[in-house]
Amino acid sequence: MKEYLLNPIFKKLSFIAEDTNDEIYVIGGFVRDIFLQRPSKDIDILVIGNGIKFAEAAGKVLHSKVSIFKNFGTAMLRCGDLEIEFVGARKESYRTESRKPIVENGTLDDDQKRRDFTINAMAFGLNKSNFGILLDPFEGIKDIERSLIRTPLDPKITFSDDPLRMLRAIRFASQLGFNIHETALHAIKANCERIRIVSVERITDELNKIILSPKPSLGFTHLFDTGLLKVIFPLMADLHGVDIIEGKAHKDNFYHTLQVLDNISENTNDLWLRWAAILHDIAKPATKRFETGHGWTFHGHEDRGARMVPKIFAQLKLPLNEKMKMVQKLVQLHLRPIVLAQDVVTDSAVRRLLFEAGEEIDGLMLLCSADVTTKNEFKVKKYRRNFEMVTKRLKQVEESDQIRNWQPPVSGEDIMLAFNLRAGREVGIIKNQIREAILEGEIKNNRKEALLYMYEKGREIGLVPVEMNT
Repeated sequence: MKEYLLNPIFKKLSFIAEDTNDEIYVIGGFVRDIFLQRPSKDIDILVIGNGIKFAEAAGKVLHSKVSIFKNFGTAMLRCGDLEIEFVGARKESYRTESRKPIVENGTLDDDQKRRDFTINAMAFGLNKSNFGILLDPFEGIKDIERSLIRTPLDPKITFSDDPLRMLRAIRFASQLGFNIHETALHAIKANCERIRIVSVERITDELNKIILSPKPSLGFTHLFDTGLLKVIFPLMADLHGVDIIEGKAHKDNFYHTLQVLDNISENTNDLWLRWAAILHDIAKPATKRFETGHGWTFHGHEDRGARMVPKIFAQLKLPLNEKMKMVQKLVQLHLRPIVLAQDVVTDSAVRRLLFEAGEEIDGLMLLCSADVTTKNEFKVKKYRRNFEMVTKRLKQVEESDQIRNWQPPVSGEDIMLAFNLRAGREVGIIKNQIREAILEGEIKNNRKEALLYMYEKGREIGLVPVEMNT
């Protein structure tokens, strides 16, 4: 197995261990990723003894600054593009009210047993006597070959001790396309309420990693089936289910949302566009109505959903910044291109969409295209053709009118100077009229035509212009 440790850093650490008389191993994710053939720049070094002391010795030899985290008993240094973390071998015990373990010094066996999954418990020896020898007591290699997530010990104890590991199991399964061992899935179901002792920040961090996996629906299906989603994100779980009245049923909005999420994930790695896919129909349960003769309706779900976005972001400790506003805008507008594609596409409608969407127009079109989940091939082709037509018109209108991120060619200050006004109702009226005239195509989006229109509308409401150099 020495061919896996060709990076010179491992020989250097081995020589240091000879000098310090320490027993060391490379363990965890770096070893796992070797067998998954994934590049990794994070190296975990397990020291049977004092990890911090060994890190300090390594720092001197490697001429690298050592960062020490005494509360966690770890130390870290950088060597080129590698980030190397050192920790002493540990054994852990837990209290029911906390996921923070009581830590004691341990052996290699103790440390491998405390690892979350078998694929993360593998280690390579780094001492002269065992350099490159794989230590895999829980058959992590076989689990990689079987595409299986499994815990080294009883999963009920593993997940009860540290409930975050339930989310990590689902995250790894989603990222790697692995299955979760049946006994582990049962253990997650049995312990799902224990996730409440984990901080929202840690939960959301894992949730974002699931969202960024190649096919996020794999992770969300596990989250729903195990009961975790109902605990950590009940609004999304509430999308599940189908009601039938007078023989009419609506689609299951949970599985529709997962399909939209997978669809958009094929075209973008942008976390916030993926969040927009998750939230685009989030208000459907709250707006669902049955109308005799018409069937199921969800009137206004886009408006209500947009209003829900800031509260959802706050609850999940997601950033309340421009990213949140982008998601909110996409939820608000997600029906607009679809409606546009069903009608005759007028330049006026295209200008309004460009005006309202601004820089988010490309993301909005991605979301709307992903929102087509019908199994009817004729309908799919029709929608795709219509979206292509709308996209083409968007490009043509934008090139001619420059409406995206539109700034009025005539400002409120221009209006006040032209008619000797203070800020007030008349200024707002004229500004709105200029904007509407440009969006409707009555005048071009330039200062000259906008000024002439400004004077015309000012006179119509009885304003007297003063001399103004233009």
